[in-house]
Amino acid sequence: MSASPGTVFLLDDEPGMLKALTRLLKCEGFNVHGFTSAKVFLETCRAEAGSCLVLDVAMPEISGLEFQQRLTQSGFLLPIVFLTGHGDIPMSVQAIKAGAVDFLTKPVRDVDLLRAVRAALRQSAEQSDQVSKLAKFRERYSRLTPRECEVMQRVVAGQLNKQIAASLGTGEHTIKVHRARVMEKLGVESVADLVRAAERLGLGKSTGR
Repeated sequence: MSASPGTVFLLDDEPGMLKALTRLLKCEGFNVHGFTSAKVFLETCRAEAGSCLVLDVAMPEISGLEFQQRLTQSGFLLPIVFLTGHGDIPMSVQAIKAGAVDFLTKPVRDVDLLRAVRAALRQSAEQSDQVSKLAKFRERYSRLTPRECEVMQRVVAGQLNKQIAASLGTGEHTIKVHRARVMEKLGVESVADLVRAAERLGLGKSTGR
């Protein structure tokens, strides 16, 4: 079986536009869920891997830009493609800076909308992959002992084994053992990978002194 091409959520208060967009996207094989109300969307929609939102800027309850901000603040990871009948450059710049994938003007060409939707779905898949990797790193990091965490902090801060041994009051061989266990538990093969793992985990470069 082939993988699903993705799920597209539509939010537009114009029933005619919603119907036309739904027909177009379904013909391309997308799973489509349409909404005319921002409130109903928030009450029923759940972001999922491989999904995006096509959002009308001029919604009656809340503007599209305000809605984008609300989604971001709530941690709703859903790539957005904006549609507008009266957009301007400052508005489009604001939307893109806030993370929108594209900002299209009605009447939108089919080819432009489909291109934007596919780009948004790719972004959604990448976001999902990053979230999954972060969760995996956090689970692995939780397996470290307190001493291994201390050693990791110092390695990431750039200290040599002998410096770490001196600061922790132990032998250099012991530090080498701890360091090897840290890298094994986190599934990394080099100090560079360890530094990147620490960055993903949001760990600072404090030496713990």
